[in-house]
Amino acid sequence: MPAPRYMLDTNTISYIVRNSPPQVLERYAQVPPSSLAISVIVEATLLYGLVKNPGARAAPLLRGLLLRTQIVPWTSQAAARYATLRAERERLGRPIAELDLQIAAHALAAGARLVTSDRAFHDIPGLICEDWSRP
Repeated sequence: MPAPRYMLDTNTISYIVRNSPPQVLERYAQVPPSSLAISVIVEATLLYGLVKNPGARAAPLLRGLLLRTQIVPWTSQAAARYATLRAERERLGRPIAELDLQIAAHALAAGARLVTSDRAFHDIPGLICEDWSRP
């Protein structure tokens, strides 16, 4: 399986499922499915949401999206990136949320662009972010 070009963050998946803002779904439709992936960390967050609220209106759409999207497993390379990134953020006195840190490290290890509207990711060295929610 080829390395993904884009790793979708939780908020991007939410935009796709809600079809709002519409430009996210338009951009998503333009990218070949083989270029898209979700971190197993994002998958865990989404599955938690489904367990917590299984009757949600968007639950069937989300389940379908998870079935047809490549899920990137956590690897030793991702763990090493996480360790280095966490130590650096702590040294700088600029920690970020634990799951966000894991997602960032995972995208870096995979060599993928992180598709997110979360500003917490935008000052991580080497991490390329794209915000498909912005026109």
